[in-house]
Amino acid sequence: MRALTRSAAGLPGRALLLFLLAVTGARAELPPPVQQALQAAQISASHVAVVVQPVDGRAPLLSHNARAAMNPASVMKLLTTYAALELLGPAHSWKTGAWSEASTVDGVLNGNLTLKGGGDPRFAIEHLWSLLRQLRVRGIRHIAGDIVLDRSAFAISEIDPGAFDDKPMRPYNVGPDALLLNFRALRFSFIADGGQQPRVLQETPSEGLHLDNQLRYGDGPCPRQWPDQIQSKLQAEPSGSGWRLVFTGSYSRQCGEKSLNLAPLAADAQADGLLRALWSELGGSLAGRVRSGTLAPGARLLGEHESPPLADAVRDINKFSNNVMARHLYLALGNGNGEAATTERARQRLDDWLRLQRLDFPELVVDNGSGLSRQERISADSLNRLLLAAWQSPTMPEFIASLPIVGIDGTMKRRLKDSAATGRAHIKTGTLDGVKTAAGYALDAQGRRYSVSFLINHPKAQAGSAAIDALLLWLAQRRDKTEAGRRGD
Repeated sequence: MRALTRSAAGLPGRALLLFLLAVTGARAELPPPVQQALQAAQISASHVAVVVQPVDGRAPLLSHNARAAMNPASVMKLLTTYAALELLGPAHSWKTGAWSEASTVDGVLNGNLTLKGGGDPRFAIEHLWSLLRQLRVRGIRHIAGDIVLDRSAFAISEIDPGAFDDKPMRPYNVGPDALLLNFRALRFSFIADGGQQPRVLQETPSEGLHLDNQLRYGDGPCPRQWPDQIQSKLQAEPSGSGWRLVFTGSYSRQCGEKSLNLAPLAADAQADGLLRALWSELGGSLAGRVRSGTLAPGARLLGEHESPPLADAVRDINKFSNNVMARHLYLALGNGNGEAATTERARQRLDDWLRLQRLDFPELVVDNGSGLSRQERISADSLNRLLLAAWQSPTMPEFIASLPIVGIDGTMKRRLKDSAATGRAHIKTGTLDGVKTAAGYALDAQGRRYSVSFLINHPKAQAGSAAIDALLLWLAQRRDKTEAGRRGD
């Protein structure tokens, strides 16, 4: 410190600042390739925040606009998933049970069957089929009452699926549901096979849903955003016998065969169609309705599905940026002591945990924990501190393994492929209108690992991917001569 004081003595203000930044390892300016990419995208550096720090270092290598509160988009999932790994544990799981208070005689369940959800973030069609098959194996072939859907593990209000971006049928807009069946999604295949019009196949069964294909062939190459060329509208059948899903718009002959997941039905209607279809395929029959309700006192467990461990869920959430799963995981933080989960309890538990970890994020705003929000805020400095804390955590292996690998998989599969950065960084990305972000861990050319946080909030943010890629590539190619000398390289 004395040597530092002597060396800095007599320097003017700006020179002193630059000197201090140099000796502490922090840089005031972004690397030239990053600056050039931002200029090409017409994004001002004042709308960008960047922190890069060695995970074994005391100070940042780069720090720009670090404490500005910014919308992180899906990078907020890093906070949610790391907190869940710490608070719930990598082996935490969710159970979905089939219950009844009625007796079974000669294959007939003389009463209601209740499906009670525990908030499983990934209760897919195959899991529901397996649970229903447990009932058939146990001799039940006919349910004389209703199928009751118990969602009481969550105490939350319904959301408007079209409120965020006016795309209510997109599965990422589906709200949390303690008994979420197959993400409430139906999978459709669109096929251009030379017929008079494109074909549409419904791959996910749903009894009572009828397709009305009014698509026409479009000219030219298959557009990258081909789903935007197709419009879908749900209508009630005049006879009251179900629903009609109408497809209009165009589908290019050059698109070949592609698939699209949609969530056109409300929760009860989707559950009704899926349950009836699967139960019928298994040889079962139902006399009553499919409806919401709660578990009756004295009911006994007839079958149960236990989810894969939380570590697997975290991997799905971060690799593929699954918003619905992230919102479920956030609510799971507030699901304790037998009480229904609420967003208020989840936020309180998150705040308490951050306080115990000595992670003071004064600018933090958490809405639903997924990043699919206009309100959520965090700074690059706070993200950096979170990443450094995670690096020291016992759950670090599970956390890092959940992040997309540059040029290899997840949302980074096509980014920087066959470059110096391929396979050398684990990066979570985020995208909203006016927001482009990335955060995670990256190696330099000498194998030293860094935490990386890069946030862009700007009307032209979508063009900012090149700047993020430029930083990752710059870091992958970087050699620290001072560090190399210490190591003897």
